[in-house]
Amino acid sequence: MDALVTEPGHEAEGREYDPATGKTRPSREQAEAAVRTLIEWAGDNPDREGLLDTPKRVARAYEEFFAGYDEDPEEVLGRTFEDVEGYDDIVMLRDIRIETHCEHHMVPIIGKAHVAYFPNGKVVGISKLARVVEIYAKRLQTQETMTAQIAATFEKVLQPRGVAIMIDAAHQCMTTRGIKKPGVSCITTRFTGLFREDRDMERRFLDLARGI
Repeated sequence: MDALVTEPGHEAEGREYDPATGKTRPSREQAEAAVRTLIEWAGDNPDREGLLDTPKRVARAYEEFFAGYDEDPEEVLGRTFEDVEGYDDIVMLRDIRIETHCEHHMVPIIGKAHVAYFPNGKVVGISKLARVVEIYAKRLQTQETMTAQIAATFEKVLQPRGVAIMIDAAHQCMTTRGIKKPGVSCITTRFTGLFREDRDMERRFLDLARGI
């Protein structure tokens, strides 16, 4: 994370300001104080030995969990290659592990993403596809929104003949609380271009995703 400074005009509030992005956010001290409040609200003592450093640990963990807010997925896909020797078929990554957090309860959603596009004269490094998935996963999400965001970014930057996305994930907001139904996964898809217009192309993608 880039270095933050006290936001001009908000020194008394202690908010931090990132000159590179123009974004502001509560200071680390404020974030740690919020964790202490939650610990106490849950019924424990934030000053007992085992919890003394928990606010700092949680703040550091949040930097990892939500690092996607500091990255631009369109920029990641910016460098493409046109020298592909006439390659004209699906480019696909299967079984990309995702770890995101439900925006409703802030608990983990864990699963896999399968992503593909049909090039239209240019390709991108395959690690960049996984990176875009990771950026959107490192934000508060619903699975439906994340699926649509990944597809829209591939469409906008790569301008391919089609995009196919499938995410299969378990939501701990329904497996560990609420209805408490472990072993249930949620599947979302988004198809554009050839994958939407041609049922055979859609079927090819789904077969590849399933390893058939």
